[in-house]
Amino acid sequence: FKSHILTKKSTKRKRALTHSGLVSSADMNRVNQMLNI
Repeated sequence: FKSHILTKKSTKRKRALTHSGLVSSADMNRVNQMLNI
C-alpha cells in the first residue's frame, strides 16, 4: 500500500505511484487532487 502517507512524498514519487496502478479507487480522488490532474 504505497499510497499510504503521500503528504511527505515528492510529486515525482506520487506520480510514479499512480503509474504503478497501486492507488485504490478510494484514494484516487485525493491522489489526483494532489497531482493537480
